[in-house]
Amino acid sequence: MADKELAFIDVRTIQPRERHPKIFAMANDLAVGDSFVIVNDHDPRPLHYQLQAEYPGQFSWTYLESGPEVWRVQLGRAEAA
Repeated sequence: MADKELAFIDVRTIQPRERHPKIFAMANDLAVGDSFVIVNDHDPRPLHYQLQAEYPGQFSWTYLESGPEVWRVQLGRAEAA
């Protein structure tokens, strides 16, 4: 069985005010066990804090690349809402 290619969102191309709403929409659409990759030009740590505050325990957060020019984070659905 072939591995499913991960979806991703490159927020560097999205207006700053639209970034979190788009990411939250993608996150809310995930089934348990699914994930996608966020690509950014800075550490998206504030997004991680916001996810933890609003959806405690529902999402996993794994750094795949940590700068200095590009950050890639795999965001996964750990449990159902």
